[in-house]
Amino acid sequence: MTNIIKKFWKDEEGATAIEYGLIAGLIAVGILAAVTDIGTYLKVIFEKISEGLQTPGTP
Repeated sequence: MTNIIKKFWKDEEGATAIEYGLIAGLIAVGILAAVTDIGTYLKVIFEKISEGLQTPGTP
């Protein structure tokens, strides 16, 4: 039984796939955070433009 556990513990098959999966997950989280920040920034810009267009000009 201990031989089976030792063999399982030393087996690294599939470890690379798990590492790539973790890296892809971290990249996805980074992209999501960046897109959220950009979206918030663009919303503020368009709200300011909208307010400027709604304000009547002075003659």
